[in-house]
Amino acid sequence: MRVGLFTREYPPDVYGGAGVHVEYLSRELARKISVEVHCWGHQHSDEGNLHVRGQEPWNEITQGTQEKFKGALEALSLNLTQIKALAGIDVVHTHTWYVSMAGFLAKKLYNIPFVLTTHSLEPLRAWKAEQLGTGYAMSSWMERTAILDADAVIAVSSGTKEDILRAYPVAAERVHVIYNGIDLDQYQKTGETSALTAYGVDPAIPYVLFVGRITRQKGVTHLVDTIRYLPAGTQMVLCAGAPDTPEIAAELQRKVEESRAFNPRLIWIDKMLSKPEAIQFYSNATVFCCPSVYEPFGIINLEAMACQAAVVASATGGILEVVVDGETGFLVPFDQDPVTSFPRDPDRFARDLAARLSDLLADPAKCKRFGQAGRKRVEEKFSWTRIGDQTIALYQSLIEARKRSANTRS
Repeated sequence: MRVGLFTREYPPDVYGGAGVHVEYLSRELARKISVEVHCWGHQHSDEGNLHVRGQEPWNEITQGTQEKFKGALEALSLNLTQIKALAGIDVVHTHTWYVSMAGFLAKKLYNIPFVLTTHSLEPLRAWKAEQLGTGYAMSSWMERTAILDADAVIAVSSGTKEDILRAYPVAAERVHVIYNGIDLDQYQKTGETSALTAYGVDPAIPYVLFVGRITRQKGVTHLVDTIRYLPAGTQMVLCAGAPDTPEIAAELQRKVEESRAFNPRLIWIDKMLSKPEAIQFYSNATVFCCPSVYEPFGIINLEAMACQAAVVASATGGILEVVVDGETGFLVPFDQDPVTSFPRDPDRFARDLAARLSDLLADPAKCKRFGQAGRKRVEEKFSWTRIGDQTIALYQSLIEARKRSANTRS
């Protein structure tokens, strides 16, 4: 079997959970089948069963414009060129709307099954209009067209499956839940602190940690708002980079500067950390916080739990299937606006987050107990071996179904 995986992100150009997912899924699949990754970038490699082919969008399609819809046009242009040479591919599998039309077109041109993994849904991310401008209408069309045509849609959580069925007229039997995973050998607790000191973090002082992109979805501004409600002298570390827009980067900068008036121990590392660095930060954190307002899964919670960090996270989406309230951390509910996904009362959400963070900051024994339980949970439920096997089984079922259909017609 040979699968064509399509993704915007692939190492070394990974900034979000979808890229992390494809990196590890492709590696796991390549242990058993041939994998051809098509991504954005200049990557080109062949290593055993894993073949990576990177390409850049067609410049001509956006030359002469600075409009925000450039991103959507570039995505469509690359989708068109990436499907030119897929001979020998048995099934195509796309990740995010950025490459969804490649799967849609490959199915038509090569008569092969089309699998689509949705890591988030455009109808539930109204703030994307801030990033894509009028291109948000195009990204929404591309996602909808592909989901309605895919032979199978993979949801990264049961909550995401429910969202898909509410957002699109898709038969429930076409939507399959396959979780994200974690590399249990790579993500392990370490006592190494060199990365902390290099970025100005004091390993001797307990700290609250955030790791993620600067986007409305991840709720990092809500975490910054908790500073004034946390115990005096609390150290907070924001490992936050890759802003969606200059506007949200400026907003976070303003909030950080205002919050430092309450607590100067707020440290913002405005870049995406390397894996070894992130593992050090997870491992030494008193508590990891995931304040997402919309989160189909939340790989960062798995990473933190694998490194034995206690977790405080918003009670939304796939987080509910990862973090066990009162066992591996605390879940913080909030009154969510159904249109924007944002908290109706942001200050109340910040206060509630702060209350749970303060509970753990004051109880090291509970932090340790939650951290150990988190490690055990990821070992039992979220290994990539399990996820890779489930994905291959889905491919096989679709290929066999297509063969039976062809035999029936003949």
